[in-house]
Amino acid sequence: MKNVFLLLTALVVISACRHARQNRQLVGGTGLEDSTLLICPQYAQGFTVKYLADNVRLVEVVDPQAHDDGERMPVGYAFALVQRGSQAEIPEGYERVEVPIRSTIVMTSLQLSNFTALAAHDYIKGITGTKNLYNEDILQRVREGRIQKIGMEGNFDTELILAANPDVIFISPFKRGGYDTIKETGITLIPHLGYKEQTPLGQAEWVKFVAMFVGREREANEFFLDIEQHYNTLKEKVAAQYPPNVQSPKRPTVFSGEMHGGNWYAVGGRNHLAQLFRDAGADYIIKDDNTGGINLEYEQLYATAANADYWRILNSYPGEFSYDALLASEPRNALFRAFKEKHVIYCNMRQTPYYESAPVEPDQVLADLVAIFHPELLPDHEGKYYRLLKP
Repeated sequence: MKNVFLLLTALVVISACRHARQNRQLVGGTGLEDSTLLICPQYAQGFTVKYLADNVRLVEVVDPQAHDDGERMPVGYAFALVQRGSQAEIPEGYERVEVPIRSTIVMTSLQLSNFTALAAHDYIKGITGTKNLYNEDILQRVREGRIQKIGMEGNFDTELILAANPDVIFISPFKRGGYDTIKETGITLIPHLGYKEQTPLGQAEWVKFVAMFVGREREANEFFLDIEQHYNTLKEKVAAQYPPNVQSPKRPTVFSGEMHGGNWYAVGGRNHLAQLFRDAGADYIIKDDNTGGINLEYEQLYATAANADYWRILNSYPGEFSYDALLASEPRNALFRAFKEKHVIYCNMRQTPYYESAPVEPDQVLADLVAIFHPELLPDHEGKYYRLLKP
Protein backbone atom coordinates (compact mmCIF):
# COMPACT_ATOMS: atom_id res chain seq x y z
CA MET A 1 0.00 0.00 0.00
CA LYS A 2 2.88 2.38 0.75
CA ASN A 3 4.19 2.06 -2.80
CA VAL A 4 0.72 2.65 -4.23
CA PHE A 5 0.36 5.80 -2.12
CA LEU A 6 3.77 7.08 -3.18
CA LEU A 7 3.02 6.57 -6.85
CA LEU A 8 -0.37 8.28 -6.54
CA THR A 9 1.38 11.21 -4.89
CA ALA A 10 3.79 11.30 -7.83
CA LEU A 11 0.92 11.67 -10.28
CA VAL A 12 -0.21 14.81 -8.45
CA VAL A 13 3.27 16.31 -8.20
CA ILE A 14 4.42 15.49 -11.73
CA SER A 15 1.91 17.98 -13.08
CA ALA A 16 4.10 20.70 -11.58
CA CYS A 17 6.60 20.06 -14.38
CA ARG A 18 3.98 20.92 -16.96
CA HIS A 19 3.31 24.25 -15.29
CA ALA A 20 6.75 25.02 -13.88
CA ARG A 21 7.18 28.15 -15.95
CA GLN A 22 3.87 29.59 -14.78
CA ASN A 23 3.75 28.41 -11.18
CA ARG A 24 6.58 29.41 -8.90
CA GLN A 25 5.19 27.53 -5.88
CA LEU A 26 4.94 23.74 -6.04
CA VAL A 27 2.28 21.67 -4.29
CA GLY A 28 2.00 18.13 -3.00
CA GLY A 29 4.61 18.21 -0.24
CA THR A 30 7.66 17.82 -2.45
CA GLY A 31 9.83 19.90 -0.18
CA LEU A 32 10.74 22.21 -3.06
CA GLU A 33 10.40 25.95 -2.62
CA ASP A 34 9.83 26.93 -6.23
CA SER A 35 10.08 25.72 -9.80
CA THR A 36 13.68 26.88 -10.26
CA LEU A 37 14.65 23.68 -8.44
CA LEU A 38 12.46 21.44 -10.58
CA ILE A 39 14.22 19.24 -13.15
CA CYS A 40 12.02 18.69 -16.21
CA PRO A 41 14.01 17.47 -19.24
CA GLN A 42 12.55 18.77 -22.50
CA TYR A 43 15.12 17.71 -25.10
CA ALA A 44 17.00 14.82 -23.47
CA GLN A 45 15.45 11.44 -24.27
CA GLY A 46 17.64 9.38 -21.96
CA PHE A 47 16.30 10.26 -18.52
CA THR A 48 13.02 11.14 -16.83
CA VAL A 49 12.27 12.51 -13.38
CA LYS A 50 9.18 11.98 -11.21
CA TYR A 51 8.72 13.74 -7.89
CA LEU A 52 7.28 12.18 -4.74
CA ALA A 53 6.69 13.66 -1.32
CA ASP A 54 9.65 14.87 0.73
CA ASN A 55 11.58 15.74 -2.46
CA VAL A 56 12.14 12.11 -3.40
CA ARG A 57 12.97 11.94 -7.09
CA LEU A 58 12.50 8.81 -9.16
CA VAL A 59 15.08 9.00 -11.94
CA GLU A 60 14.81 6.49 -14.78
CA VAL A 61 17.54 6.13 -17.41
CA VAL A 62 17.14 4.52 -20.83
CA ASP A 63 19.16 4.36 -24.03
CA PRO A 64 18.10 7.51 -25.97
CA GLN A 65 18.57 5.63 -29.23
CA ALA A 66 16.66 2.46 -28.32
CA HIS A 67 13.09 2.08 -29.54
CA ASP A 68 10.71 -0.82 -29.78
CA ASP A 69 8.00 -0.56 -32.48
CA GLY A 70 8.12 3.19 -32.26
CA GLU A 71 7.90 3.27 -28.46
CA ARG A 72 10.55 3.94 -25.86
CA MET A 73 12.36 0.83 -24.63
CA PRO A 74 11.75 -0.35 -21.06
CA VAL A 75 13.67 1.36 -18.27
CA GLY A 76 17.29 0.30 -18.07
CA TYR A 77 18.20 1.90 -14.72
CA ALA A 78 16.08 3.30 -11.91
CA PHE A 79 17.22 5.40 -8.96
CA ALA A 80 15.42 7.05 -6.07
CA LEU A 81 17.25 10.21 -5.02
CA VAL A 82 16.59 11.12 -1.40
CA GLN A 83 17.96 13.90 0.73
CA ARG A 84 21.00 12.80 2.73
CA GLY A 85 19.91 11.43 6.09
CA SER A 86 16.26 11.18 5.03
CA GLN A 87 14.19 8.16 6.05
CA ALA A 88 11.72 8.69 3.21
CA GLU A 89 10.09 5.59 1.74
CA ILE A 90 10.83 4.70 -1.88
CA PRO A 91 9.00 2.36 -4.28
CA GLU A 92 10.30 -1.11 -5.03
CA GLY A 93 12.61 -1.48 -8.02
CA TYR A 94 14.56 1.74 -7.40
CA GLU A 95 18.13 1.95 -6.12
CA ARG A 96 18.40 4.42 -3.25
CA VAL A 97 20.96 7.23 -3.65
CA GLU A 98 21.47 9.88 -0.97
CA VAL A 99 22.03 13.35 -2.38
CA PRO A 100 23.85 15.57 -2.58
CA ILE A 101 26.62 13.05 -3.08
CA ARG A 102 29.92 13.77 -1.35
CA SER A 103 32.27 12.45 -4.03
CA THR A 104 32.31 10.73 -7.40
CA ILE A 105 34.44 9.46 -10.29
CA VAL A 106 33.75 10.56 -13.87
CA MET A 107 34.71 8.49 -16.90
CA THR A 108 34.35 10.84 -19.88
CA SER A 109 34.97 14.42 -20.96
CA LEU A 110 31.23 14.82 -21.51
CA GLN A 111 30.54 13.99 -17.88
CA LEU A 112 33.35 16.30 -16.78
CA SER A 113 31.87 19.13 -18.85
CA ASN A 114 28.69 18.94 -16.78
CA PHE A 115 30.59 19.26 -13.50
CA THR A 116 32.60 22.16 -14.89
CA ALA A 117 29.44 23.96 -16.00
CA LEU A 118 28.04 23.58 -12.48
CA ALA A 119 31.27 24.70 -10.74
CA ALA A 120 31.27 21.30 -9.03
CA HIS A 121 34.85 20.07 -9.35
CA ASP A 122 35.03 19.53 -5.57
CA TYR A 123 32.89 16.42 -5.98
CA ILE A 124 35.30 14.76 -8.43
CA LYS A 125 37.84 12.41 -6.84
CA GLY A 126 38.78 10.36 -9.90
CA ILE A 127 39.03 10.56 -13.70
CA THR A 128 40.23 8.14 -16.36
CA GLY A 129 43.10 10.29 -17.64
CA THR A 130 44.27 13.74 -18.68
CA LYS A 131 44.85 13.30 -22.43
CA ASN A 132 43.54 16.35 -24.30
CA LEU A 133 42.45 17.84 -20.95
CA TYR A 134 42.73 21.62 -20.76
CA ASN A 135 40.96 22.58 -17.56
CA GLU A 136 43.72 23.94 -15.33
CA ASP A 137 41.72 23.45 -12.13
CA ILE A 138 41.30 19.71 -12.82
CA LEU A 139 44.94 19.36 -13.87
CA GLN A 140 46.07 21.06 -10.66
CA ARG A 141 43.90 18.74 -8.57
CA VAL A 142 45.47 15.75 -10.34
CA ARG A 143 48.99 17.08 -9.70
CA GLU A 144 48.17 17.58 -6.02
CA GLY A 145 46.65 14.10 -5.71
CA ARG A 146 43.16 15.37 -4.93
CA ILE A 147 41.93 13.63 -8.08
CA GLN A 148 43.17 10.14 -8.96
CA LYS A 149 43.73 8.79 -12.48
CA ILE A 150 42.01 5.41 -12.32
CA GLY A 151 42.92 4.02 -15.75
CA MET A 152 40.98 3.75 -18.98
CA GLU A 153 37.74 1.90 -19.66
CA GLY A 154 38.37 -1.81 -19.75
CA ASN A 155 41.52 -1.46 -17.64
CA PHE A 156 40.51 0.24 -14.41
CA ASP A 157 42.68 0.24 -11.28
CA THR A 158 40.31 -1.04 -8.60
CA GLU A 159 42.65 -0.09 -5.75
CA LEU A 160 42.74 3.54 -6.88
CA ILE A 161 38.96 3.56 -7.22
CA LEU A 162 38.54 2.28 -3.68
CA ALA A 163 41.12 4.79 -2.43
CA ALA A 164 39.09 7.62 -3.99
CA ASN A 165 36.11 6.37 -1.94
CA PRO A 166 33.38 7.75 -4.23
CA ASP A 167 29.70 7.65 -3.28
CA VAL A 168 28.82 6.96 -6.93
CA ILE A 169 30.63 6.51 -10.25
CA PHE A 170 29.30 7.97 -13.49
CA ILE A 171 29.74 5.48 -16.33
CA SER A 172 29.10 5.07 -20.06
CA PRO A 173 27.70 1.52 -20.07
CA PHE A 174 27.53 1.03 -23.84
CA LYS A 175 31.18 1.86 -24.46
CA ARG A 176 34.17 -0.42 -23.88
CA GLY A 177 33.06 -1.23 -20.37
CA GLY A 178 35.11 -3.07 -17.80
CA TYR A 179 32.51 -2.25 -15.16
CA ASP A 180 31.97 -5.79 -13.85
CA THR A 181 35.04 -5.44 -11.64
CA ILE A 182 33.81 -2.09 -10.32
CA LYS A 183 30.39 -3.58 -9.53
CA GLU A 184 32.09 -5.95 -7.11
CA THR A 185 33.15 -2.97 -5.00
CA GLY A 186 29.51 -2.22 -4.21
CA ILE A 187 29.81 1.39 -5.38
CA THR A 188 26.66 2.66 -7.10
CA LEU A 189 27.17 3.09 -10.85
CA ILE A 190 25.24 5.93 -12.48
CA PRO A 191 24.84 5.66 -16.28
CA HIS A 192 25.38 8.96 -18.11
CA LEU A 193 24.03 8.52 -21.64
CA GLY A 194 24.34 12.08 -22.88
CA TYR A 195 26.68 10.89 -25.63
CA LYS A 196 23.83 8.90 -27.16
CA GLU A 197 21.42 11.83 -27.47
CA GLN A 198 20.43 12.65 -31.03
CA THR A 199 20.16 16.43 -30.65
CA PRO A 200 22.69 19.00 -29.41
CA LEU A 201 20.28 20.42 -26.83
CA GLY A 202 19.39 16.91 -25.70
CA GLN A 203 23.05 16.19 -25.02
CA ALA A 204 23.58 19.49 -23.22
CA GLU A 205 20.52 18.96 -21.03
CA TRP A 206 22.29 16.17 -19.16
CA VAL A 207 23.80 18.93 -17.07
CA LYS A 208 20.45 18.82 -15.26
CA PHE A 209 20.91 15.10 -14.64
CA VAL A 210 24.24 15.67 -12.91
CA ALA A 211 22.81 18.66 -11.04
CA MET A 212 20.37 16.43 -9.16
CA PHE A 213 23.26 14.46 -7.67
CA VAL A 214 25.24 17.48 -6.49
CA GLY A 215 22.42 19.78 -5.40
CA ARG A 216 22.86 22.34 -8.18
CA GLU A 217 19.41 22.16 -9.79
CA ARG A 218 18.80 25.91 -9.85
CA GLU A 219 22.21 26.58 -11.40
CA ALA A 220 21.65 23.89 -14.03
CA ASN A 221 18.24 25.25 -15.02
CA GLU A 222 19.62 28.78 -15.36
CA PHE A 223 22.67 27.58 -17.26
CA PHE A 224 20.66 25.49 -19.69
CA LEU A 225 18.01 28.16 -20.25
CA ASP A 226 20.67 30.55 -21.57
CA ILE A 227 22.00 27.87 -23.91
CA GLU A 228 18.54 26.91 -25.10
CA GLN A 229 17.50 30.48 -25.85
CA HIS A 230 20.72 31.32 -27.70
CA TYR A 231 20.65 28.08 -29.70
CA ASN A 232 17.02 28.39 -30.74
CA THR A 233 17.39 32.07 -31.62
CA LEU A 234 20.25 31.20 -33.97
CA LYS A 235 18.38 28.21 -35.38
CA GLU A 236 15.29 30.31 -36.11
CA LYS A 237 17.38 33.07 -37.67
CA VAL A 238 18.97 30.56 -40.05
CA ALA A 239 15.69 28.81 -40.85
CA ALA A 240 14.07 32.10 -41.82
CA GLN A 241 16.67 32.64 -44.54
CA TYR A 242 17.54 29.05 -45.41
CA PRO A 243 14.49 26.87 -44.67
CA PRO A 244 15.23 23.25 -43.76
CA ASN A 245 13.82 20.41 -45.87
CA VAL A 246 13.92 22.69 -48.90
CA GLN A 247 16.43 21.86 -51.60
CA SER A 248 18.27 25.03 -52.41
CA PRO A 249 21.75 26.00 -53.61
CA LYS A 250 21.74 28.44 -50.70
CA ARG A 251 21.95 25.50 -48.30
CA PRO A 252 25.46 24.06 -48.74
CA THR A 253 26.22 20.37 -48.38
CA VAL A 254 28.74 19.03 -45.88
CA PHE A 255 30.45 15.78 -44.98
CA SER A 256 32.64 14.79 -42.03
CA GLY A 257 35.59 12.63 -41.00
CA GLU A 258 38.87 11.29 -42.34
CA MET A 259 40.37 8.03 -43.57
CA HIS A 260 41.86 5.93 -40.75
CA GLY A 261 43.16 2.40 -41.06
CA GLY A 262 41.65 1.90 -44.47
CA ASN A 263 38.16 2.99 -43.43
CA TRP A 264 36.26 6.23 -43.15
CA TYR A 265 34.04 6.59 -40.09
CA ALA A 266 31.01 8.72 -40.94
CA VAL A 267 28.34 9.72 -38.43
CA GLY A 268 24.78 8.75 -39.28
CA GLY A 269 22.00 11.00 -40.46
CA ARG A 270 20.32 11.10 -37.05
CA ASN A 271 23.48 11.86 -35.10
CA HIS A 272 23.52 15.09 -33.07
CA LEU A 273 26.34 16.37 -35.31
CA ALA A 274 24.12 15.93 -38.37
CA GLN A 275 21.44 17.91 -36.54
CA LEU A 276 23.93 20.69 -35.86
CA PHE A 277 24.68 20.92 -39.57
CA ARG A 278 20.98 21.12 -40.40
CA ASP A 279 20.31 23.76 -37.75
CA ALA A 280 23.25 25.77 -39.11
CA GLY A 281 21.64 25.86 -42.56
CA ALA A 282 23.54 23.07 -44.30
CA ASP A 283 22.57 19.62 -45.56
CA TYR A 284 24.53 16.64 -44.30
CA ILE A 285 25.28 14.23 -47.14
CA ILE A 286 24.28 11.06 -45.28
CA LYS A 287 20.51 10.82 -45.09
CA ASP A 288 20.08 7.46 -43.34
CA ASP A 289 18.51 6.90 -39.93
CA ASN A 290 21.73 5.72 -38.32
CA THR A 291 22.14 7.36 -34.93
CA GLY A 292 25.75 6.39 -34.39
CA GLY A 293 28.06 5.99 -37.33
CA ILE A 294 29.19 3.67 -40.08
CA ASN A 295 32.56 2.63 -41.48
CA LEU A 296 32.88 3.22 -45.20
CA GLU A 297 35.57 2.42 -47.69
CA TYR A 298 37.08 5.46 -49.38
CA GLU A 299 35.30 4.77 -52.66
CA GLN A 300 31.92 4.61 -50.94
CA LEU A 301 32.42 7.92 -49.17
CA TYR A 302 33.81 9.60 -52.26
CA ALA A 303 30.82 8.57 -54.34
CA THR A 304 28.60 10.44 -51.89
CA ALA A 305 30.78 13.37 -50.85
CA ALA A 306 32.85 14.22 -53.92
CA ASN A 307 30.88 17.37 -54.72
CA ALA A 308 29.97 18.44 -51.19
CA ASP A 309 30.59 22.12 -50.48
CA TYR A 310 32.22 21.70 -47.05
CA TRP A 311 34.27 19.10 -45.21
CA ARG A 312 34.34 19.00 -41.40
CA ILE A 313 37.42 17.54 -39.66
CA LEU A 314 38.02 17.07 -35.94
CA ASN A 315 41.35 15.53 -35.02
CA SER A 316 44.33 15.73 -32.69
CA TYR A 317 47.23 16.87 -34.84
CA PRO A 318 50.72 17.73 -33.52
CA GLY A 319 51.46 21.23 -34.70
CA GLU A 320 49.52 23.24 -37.23
CA PHE A 321 47.19 21.21 -39.42
CA SER A 322 47.13 22.23 -43.08
CA TYR A 323 45.92 21.24 -46.52
CA ASP A 324 49.38 19.81 -47.14
CA ALA A 325 49.00 17.60 -44.05
CA LEU A 326 45.58 16.51 -45.22
CA LEU A 327 47.00 15.65 -48.62
CA ALA A 328 49.94 13.77 -47.09
CA SER A 329 47.59 11.61 -45.02
CA GLU A 330 45.69 10.51 -48.13
CA PRO A 331 46.61 11.80 -51.64
CA ARG A 332 43.08 11.12 -52.91
CA ASN A 333 41.76 13.82 -50.56
CA ALA A 334 42.67 16.32 -53.27
CA LEU A 335 39.80 14.93 -55.36
CA PHE A 336 37.09 16.34 -53.09
CA ARG A 337 35.49 19.59 -54.18
CA ALA A 338 35.69 20.92 -50.60
CA PHE A 339 39.46 20.38 -50.67
CA LYS A 340 39.86 22.11 -54.02
CA GLU A 341 37.82 25.12 -52.93
CA LYS A 342 39.51 25.28 -49.51
CA HIS A 343 36.28 24.71 -47.60
CA VAL A 344 37.60 22.47 -44.84
CA ILE A 345 36.03 23.20 -41.42
CA TYR A 346 38.59 22.30 -38.79
CA CYS A 347 39.07 21.83 -35.04
CA ASN A 348 42.32 20.59 -33.47
CA MET A 349 41.67 18.91 -30.12
CA ARG A 350 45.27 19.54 -29.10
CA GLN A 351 44.57 23.25 -29.24
CA THR A 352 40.88 23.41 -28.33
CA PRO A 353 38.98 21.78 -25.42
CA TYR A 354 36.35 20.38 -27.75
CA TYR A 355 35.08 17.34 -25.83
CA GLU A 356 35.75 19.09 -22.55
CA SER A 357 33.36 22.00 -23.10
CA ALA A 358 31.58 21.83 -26.47
CA PRO A 359 28.93 19.36 -25.18
CA VAL A 360 27.57 22.05 -22.85
CA GLU A 361 28.03 24.85 -25.39
CA PRO A 362 26.10 23.64 -28.44
CA ASP A 363 25.00 27.22 -29.04
CA GLN A 364 28.64 28.25 -29.50
CA VAL A 365 29.29 25.33 -31.83
CA LEU A 366 26.19 26.24 -33.82
CA ALA A 367 27.34 29.87 -34.05
CA ASP A 368 30.72 28.72 -35.41
CA LEU A 369 29.03 26.68 -38.13
CA VAL A 370 26.52 29.38 -39.04
CA ALA A 371 29.35 31.90 -39.41
CA ILE A 372 31.09 29.52 -41.83
CA PHE A 373 28.08 28.40 -43.88
CA HIS A 374 26.33 31.78 -43.91
CA PRO A 375 28.82 34.48 -42.85
CA GLU A 376 26.39 37.31 -43.62
CA LEU A 377 24.23 36.18 -40.68
CA LEU A 378 27.07 36.49 -38.14
CA PRO A 379 29.59 38.86 -39.74
CA ASP A 380 31.48 39.64 -36.52
CA HIS A 381 31.60 36.13 -35.08
CA GLU A 382 34.96 34.68 -34.08
CA GLY A 383 35.05 30.90 -34.01
CA LYS A 384 35.60 29.19 -30.68
CA TYR A 385 35.69 25.55 -31.83
CA TYR A 386 35.50 25.55 -35.63
CA ARG A 387 37.18 27.70 -38.25
CA LEU A 388 37.86 27.37 -41.94
CA LEU A 389 41.27 25.82 -42.41
CA LYS A 390 43.64 28.44 -43.80
CA PRO A 391 44.88 27.78 -47.37
